Amino acid sequence: MDMIPQRHKVHLIARHAESTLWLARYMERIENLARILDVTNTFARDADDTRNWLSIPRINGDLVAFYKKHGEATQRSVGEFYLLDSDNPTSVQSFIAAARENARTLRALIATEMWLQINVFYGRIRQLNAANITPDHFTAVCGMLKDGAQAHTGITEGTLYRDQAWHFYMIGRYLERADQTTRLLDTRFHSLAPQTDAVDADIDAGHWNALLRAAAGYHAYRREHPSGYDATEVACFLLANTAFPRSVGLNLAQIEWHLTQLRTRYFLRLPAALERLDQLNGMMTYQNVAELAGRKLSPFLDYVQREIGGLHQDIVGTFSG
Repeated sequence: MDMIPQRHKVHLIARHAESTLWLARYMERIENLARILDVTNTFARDADDTRNWLSIPRINGDLVAFYKKHGEATQRSVGEFYLLDSDNPTSVQSFIAAARENARTLRALIATEMWLQINVFYGRIRQLNAANITPDHFTAVCGMLKDGAQAHTGITEGTLYRDQAWHFYMIGRYLERADQTTRLLDTRFHSLAPQTDAVDADIDAGHWNALLRAAAGYHAYRREHPSGYDATEVACFLLANTAFPRSVGLNLAQIEWHLTQLRTRYFLRLPAALERLDQLNGMMTYQNVAELAGRKLSPFLDYVQREIGGLHQDIVGTFSG
Protein backbone atom coordinates (compact mmCIF):
# COMPACT_ATOMS: atom_id res chain seq x y z
CA MET A 1 0.00 0.00 0.00
CA ASP A 2 1.42 3.36 -1.03
CA MET A 3 2.12 5.90 1.65
CA ILE A 4 0.34 9.23 1.26
CA PRO A 5 3.10 11.83 0.90
CA GLN A 6 3.24 14.51 3.58
CA ARG A 7 2.57 17.94 2.18
CA HIS A 8 5.62 20.15 2.09
CA LYS A 9 5.37 23.12 4.43
CA VAL A 10 6.26 26.12 2.28
CA HIS A 11 6.87 29.20 4.39
CA LEU A 12 5.80 32.67 3.43
CA ILE A 13 8.54 35.16 2.81
CA ALA A 14 8.69 37.88 5.45
CA ARG A 15 7.44 40.51 3.00
CA HIS A 16 4.23 38.56 2.42
CA ALA A 17 3.69 37.86 6.11
CA GLU A 18 3.89 41.55 6.95
CA SER A 19 1.74 42.55 3.97
CA THR A 20 -1.08 40.24 5.05
CA LEU A 21 -1.01 41.73 8.55
CA TRP A 22 -1.15 45.26 7.20
CA LEU A 23 -3.79 44.57 4.56
CA ALA A 24 -6.14 43.36 7.29
CA ARG A 25 -5.30 46.24 9.61
CA TYR A 26 -5.85 48.94 6.98
CA MET A 27 -9.19 47.53 5.87
CA GLU A 28 -10.32 47.31 9.50
CA ARG A 29 -9.27 50.92 10.01
CA ILE A 30 -11.49 52.06 7.15
CA GLU A 31 -14.55 50.41 8.69
CA ASN A 32 -13.72 51.60 12.21
CA LEU A 33 -13.19 55.18 11.08
CA ALA A 34 -16.39 55.20 9.00
CA ARG A 35 -18.35 53.86 11.95
CA ILE A 36 -17.01 56.50 14.35
CA LEU A 37 -17.64 59.31 11.85
CA ASP A 38 -21.18 58.09 11.22
CA VAL A 39 -22.04 57.71 14.91
CA THR A 40 -20.59 61.13 15.73
CA ASN A 41 -22.61 62.67 12.93
CA THR A 42 -25.76 61.05 14.31
CA PHE A 43 -25.27 62.09 17.92
CA ALA A 44 -23.62 65.50 17.50
CA ARG A 45 -26.00 68.30 18.32
CA ASP A 46 -25.13 70.08 15.07
CA ALA A 47 -22.38 70.24 12.45
CA ASP A 48 -20.39 72.66 14.63
CA ASP A 49 -20.51 70.53 17.80
CA THR A 50 -16.80 70.88 18.54
CA ARG A 51 -16.76 68.65 21.62
CA ASN A 52 -18.11 65.62 19.78
CA TRP A 53 -16.19 66.10 16.53
CA LEU A 54 -12.93 66.70 18.39
CA SER A 55 -13.21 63.24 19.94
CA ILE A 56 -12.31 61.65 16.59
CA PRO A 57 -8.82 63.16 16.21
CA ARG A 58 -8.35 62.47 19.92
CA ILE A 59 -9.16 58.77 19.47
CA ASN A 60 -6.70 58.54 16.59
CA GLY A 61 -3.96 60.52 18.32
CA ASP A 62 -4.20 63.22 15.65
CA LEU A 63 -4.82 66.40 17.63
CA VAL A 64 -1.52 68.07 16.69
CA ALA A 65 -1.75 67.09 13.03
CA PHE A 66 -5.41 68.13 12.85
CA TYR A 67 -4.82 71.58 14.32
CA LYS A 68 -1.97 72.21 11.91
CA LYS A 69 -4.55 72.20 9.12
CA HIS A 70 -7.82 73.22 10.77
CA GLY A 71 -8.77 75.87 13.29
CA GLU A 72 -11.66 74.02 14.90
CA ALA A 73 -13.33 70.62 14.86
CA THR A 74 -16.58 70.61 12.89
CA GLN A 75 -18.29 68.10 10.67
CA ARG A 76 -16.71 69.71 7.62
CA SER A 77 -13.14 70.02 8.96
CA VAL A 78 -13.08 66.54 10.50
CA GLY A 79 -14.73 65.09 7.41
CA GLU A 80 -12.16 66.75 5.15
CA PHE A 81 -9.27 65.57 7.34
CA TYR A 82 -10.38 61.93 7.46
CA LEU A 83 -12.26 61.42 4.19
CA LEU A 84 -10.46 63.62 1.65
CA ASP A 85 -6.93 64.42 2.85
CA SER A 86 -4.50 62.03 1.15
CA ASP A 87 -1.61 63.69 3.02
CA ASN A 88 -3.11 62.60 6.33
CA PRO A 89 -1.74 59.09 7.08
CA THR A 90 -4.85 58.28 9.15
CA SER A 91 -7.39 59.19 6.46
CA VAL A 92 -9.41 56.68 4.45
CA GLN A 93 -7.50 57.90 1.39
CA SER A 94 -4.22 56.79 2.94
CA PHE A 95 -5.69 53.56 4.33
CA ILE A 96 -7.11 52.36 1.00
CA ALA A 97 -3.92 53.30 -0.86
CA ALA A 98 -1.82 51.33 1.64
CA ALA A 99 -4.27 48.40 1.60
CA ARG A 100 -4.18 48.28 -2.21
CA GLU A 101 -0.38 48.34 -2.26
CA ASN A 102 -0.20 45.47 0.23
CA ALA A 103 -2.78 43.55 -1.82
CA ARG A 104 -0.64 44.14 -4.92
CA THR A 105 2.32 42.62 -3.08
CA LEU A 106 0.11 39.61 -2.29
CA ARG A 107 -1.38 39.32 -5.78
CA ALA A 108 -0.11 35.75 -6.24
CA LEU A 109 -1.71 34.68 -2.94
CA ILE A 110 -5.16 36.27 -3.12
CA ALA A 111 -8.16 35.48 -5.32
CA THR A 112 -9.08 37.61 -8.32
CA GLU A 113 -12.37 38.54 -6.62
CA MET A 114 -10.51 39.91 -3.62
CA TRP A 115 -8.12 41.93 -5.77
CA LEU A 116 -10.90 43.35 -7.96
CA GLN A 117 -13.05 44.38 -5.01
CA ILE A 118 -10.16 46.26 -3.42
CA ASN A 119 -9.54 48.10 -6.69
CA VAL A 120 -13.19 49.05 -7.13
CA PHE A 121 -13.32 50.22 -3.52
CA TYR A 122 -10.11 52.18 -4.07
CA GLY A 123 -11.69 53.93 -7.06
CA ARG A 124 -14.82 54.89 -5.13
CA ILE A 125 -12.80 56.35 -2.25
CA ARG A 126 -10.51 58.28 -4.59
CA GLN A 127 -13.56 59.92 -6.17
CA LEU A 128 -14.75 61.44 -2.89
CA ASN A 129 -14.83 65.24 -2.91
CA ALA A 130 -16.04 68.23 -0.89
CA ALA A 131 -19.66 67.67 -1.91
CA ASN A 132 -19.61 64.26 -0.21
CA ILE A 133 -18.90 65.66 3.25
CA THR A 134 -21.88 68.02 3.39
CA PRO A 135 -24.59 67.13 5.93
CA ASP A 136 -26.89 65.77 3.22
CA HIS A 137 -24.33 63.21 1.99
CA PHE A 138 -22.19 62.44 5.03
CA THR A 139 -24.14 59.41 6.25
CA ALA A 140 -24.28 57.90 2.75
CA VAL A 141 -20.50 58.17 2.39
CA CYS A 142 -19.93 56.50 5.76
CA GLY A 143 -22.33 53.75 4.71
CA MET A 144 -20.43 53.23 1.45
CA LEU A 145 -17.17 52.88 3.39
CA LYS A 146 -18.63 50.38 5.86
CA ASP A 147 -20.24 48.39 3.05
CA GLY A 148 -16.98 48.28 1.07
CA ALA A 149 -14.94 47.16 4.07
CA GLN A 150 -17.50 44.51 4.98
CA ALA A 151 -17.63 43.28 1.37
CA HIS A 152 -13.85 42.85 1.57
CA THR A 153 -14.26 40.87 4.79
CA GLY A 154 -16.85 38.59 3.20
CA ILE A 155 -14.84 37.97 0.02
CA THR A 156 -11.72 37.31 2.07
CA GLU A 157 -13.60 34.83 4.23
CA GLY A 158 -14.88 33.01 1.18
CA THR A 159 -11.75 32.97 -0.98
CA LEU A 160 -8.51 33.29 1.02
CA TYR A 161 -6.69 29.94 1.18
CA ARG A 162 -6.30 28.64 4.74
CA ASP A 163 -2.53 28.58 4.93
CA GLN A 164 -0.01 30.80 6.70
CA ALA A 165 -1.22 33.90 4.85
CA TRP A 166 -4.72 33.42 6.26
CA HIS A 167 -3.39 33.10 9.80
CA PHE A 168 -1.37 36.30 9.44
CA TYR A 169 -4.35 38.09 7.90
CA MET A 170 -6.60 37.10 10.79
CA ILE A 171 -3.96 38.14 13.33
CA GLY A 172 -3.84 41.57 11.67
CA ARG A 173 -7.62 41.90 11.84
CA TYR A 174 -7.74 40.99 15.52
CA LEU A 175 -4.79 43.22 16.43
CA GLU A 176 -6.55 46.18 14.84
CA ARG A 177 -9.90 45.47 16.46
CA ALA A 178 -8.36 45.16 19.91
CA ASP A 179 -6.34 48.34 19.46
CA GLN A 180 -9.31 50.38 18.20
CA THR A 181 -11.57 49.24 21.03
CA THR A 182 -9.04 50.33 23.65
CA ARG A 183 -8.63 53.72 21.95
CA LEU A 184 -12.35 54.28 21.73
CA LEU A 185 -12.90 53.34 25.37
CA ASP A 186 -9.90 55.34 26.55
CA THR A 187 -11.14 58.51 24.88
CA ARG A 188 -14.80 58.28 25.87
CA PHE A 189 -15.02 56.34 29.13
CA HIS A 190 -13.87 58.81 31.78
CA SER A 191 -15.82 61.69 30.28
CA LEU A 192 -18.97 59.60 30.77
CA ALA A 193 -18.41 57.53 33.89
CA PRO A 194 -18.33 60.39 36.47
CA GLN A 195 -21.72 61.78 35.40
CA THR A 196 -24.20 61.28 38.25
CA ASP A 197 -26.51 64.29 37.98
CA ALA A 198 -30.04 63.08 37.15
CA VAL A 199 -30.52 66.19 34.98
CA ASP A 200 -27.88 64.82 32.61
CA ALA A 201 -29.31 61.29 32.48
CA ASP A 202 -30.67 61.60 28.94
CA ILE A 203 -27.44 63.16 27.67
CA ASP A 204 -25.39 60.44 29.34
CA ALA A 205 -27.57 57.73 27.83
CA GLY A 206 -27.04 59.21 24.39
CA HIS A 207 -23.28 59.26 24.86
CA TRP A 208 -23.16 55.66 26.14
CA ASN A 209 -25.30 54.72 23.17
CA ALA A 210 -22.86 56.44 20.81
CA LEU A 211 -19.86 54.74 22.42
CA LEU A 212 -21.36 51.27 21.99
CA ARG A 213 -22.56 51.95 18.45
CA ALA A 214 -19.09 53.21 17.48
CA ALA A 215 -17.79 49.80 18.58
CA ALA A 216 -20.65 48.03 16.73
CA GLY A 217 -21.76 46.74 20.11
CA TYR A 218 -25.05 48.40 21.01
CA HIS A 219 -27.37 45.50 20.18
CA ALA A 220 -24.99 42.91 21.62
CA TYR A 221 -24.75 44.93 24.85
CA ARG A 222 -28.54 45.14 25.05
CA ARG A 223 -28.78 41.34 24.91
CA GLU A 224 -26.98 41.20 28.26
CA HIS A 225 -28.19 44.50 29.70
CA PRO A 226 -31.72 45.23 28.37
CA SER A 227 -32.01 48.66 29.97
CA GLY A 228 -29.86 51.45 31.33
CA TYR A 229 -26.09 51.92 31.29
CA ASP A 230 -23.55 51.09 33.93
CA ALA A 231 -19.96 52.32 33.46
CA THR A 232 -18.38 49.18 34.86
CA GLU A 233 -20.57 46.90 32.76
CA VAL A 234 -19.76 48.83 29.58
CA ALA A 235 -16.02 48.59 30.30
CA CYS A 236 -16.26 44.86 31.05
CA PHE A 237 -18.32 44.28 27.91
CA LEU A 238 -15.80 46.02 25.63
CA LEU A 239 -12.72 44.56 27.29
CA ALA A 240 -13.49 41.20 28.88
CA ASN A 241 -16.58 39.81 27.14
CA THR A 242 -15.56 36.74 25.12
CA ALA A 243 -18.70 36.63 22.96
CA PHE A 244 -18.61 40.17 21.54
CA PRO A 245 -16.61 40.22 18.24
CA ARG A 246 -14.81 43.50 18.96
CA SER A 247 -14.01 42.99 22.62
CA VAL A 248 -10.33 43.08 23.47
CA GLY A 249 -10.55 39.77 25.32
CA LEU A 250 -12.06 37.89 22.38
CA ASN A 251 -9.60 39.34 19.89
CA LEU A 252 -6.58 38.51 22.03
CA ALA A 253 -7.85 34.95 22.40
CA GLN A 254 -8.26 34.69 18.63
CA ILE A 255 -4.71 35.97 18.07
CA GLU A 256 -3.41 33.35 20.48
CA TRP A 257 -5.22 30.58 18.56
CA HIS A 258 -3.76 31.68 15.22
CA LEU A 259 -0.26 32.01 16.66
CA THR A 260 -0.56 28.53 18.12
CA GLN A 261 -1.57 27.22 14.69
CA LEU A 262 1.48 28.86 13.12
CA ARG A 263 3.67 27.25 15.77
CA THR A 264 2.23 23.74 15.65
CA ARG A 265 1.43 23.43 11.92
CA TYR A 266 4.27 25.47 10.42
CA PHE A 267 6.88 25.26 13.20
CA LEU A 268 7.29 29.01 13.53
CA ARG A 269 8.95 30.02 16.76
CA LEU A 270 6.92 32.75 18.47
CA PRO A 271 7.92 32.71 22.15
CA ALA A 272 7.92 36.48 22.73
CA ALA A 273 4.49 36.99 21.18
CA LEU A 274 2.91 34.08 23.04
CA GLU A 275 4.42 35.16 26.34
CA ARG A 276 3.14 38.71 25.87
CA LEU A 277 -0.31 37.38 24.97
CA ASP A 278 -0.39 35.13 28.01
CA GLN A 279 0.22 38.14 30.26
CA LEU A 280 -2.43 40.24 28.51
CA ASN A 281 -5.03 37.50 28.61
CA GLY A 282 -4.39 37.03 32.31
CA MET A 283 -5.32 40.68 32.90
CA MET A 284 -8.37 40.77 30.65
CA THR A 285 -10.80 39.31 33.19
CA TYR A 286 -14.16 40.63 34.33
CA GLN A 287 -12.94 40.98 37.91
CA ASN A 288 -9.80 42.90 36.97
CA VAL A 289 -11.56 45.23 34.53
CA ALA A 290 -14.38 45.91 37.01
CA GLU A 291 -11.84 46.88 39.65
CA LEU A 292 -9.96 49.15 37.25
CA ALA A 293 -13.16 50.79 36.00
CA GLY A 294 -13.90 51.90 39.54
CA ARG A 295 -10.50 53.57 39.82
CA LYS A 296 -8.36 54.53 36.84
CA LEU A 297 -8.94 52.66 33.60
CA SER A 298 -6.88 54.93 31.36
CA PRO A 299 -3.37 53.82 32.47
CA PHE A 300 -4.40 50.21 31.92
CA LEU A 301 -5.71 50.99 28.42
CA ASP A 302 -2.49 52.83 27.60
CA TYR A 303 -0.56 49.75 28.70
CA VAL A 304 -2.74 47.45 26.58
CA GLN A 305 -2.25 49.68 23.52
CA ARG A 306 1.53 49.56 23.97
CA GLU A 307 1.43 45.79 24.38
CA ILE A 308 -0.65 45.39 21.22
CA GLY A 309 1.94 47.44 19.34
CA GLY A 310 4.67 45.30 20.88
CA LEU A 311 2.79 42.16 19.89
CA HIS A 312 2.71 43.27 16.25
CA GLN A 313 6.46 43.82 16.33
CA ASP A 314 7.06 40.47 18.07
CA ILE A 315 5.20 38.67 15.30
CA VAL A 316 6.79 40.49 12.39
CA GLY A 317 10.25 40.41 13.96
CA THR A 318 10.13 36.72 14.77
CA PHE A 319 8.92 35.76 11.33
CA SER A 320 11.42 37.91 9.44
CA GLY A 321 14.21 36.78 11.75
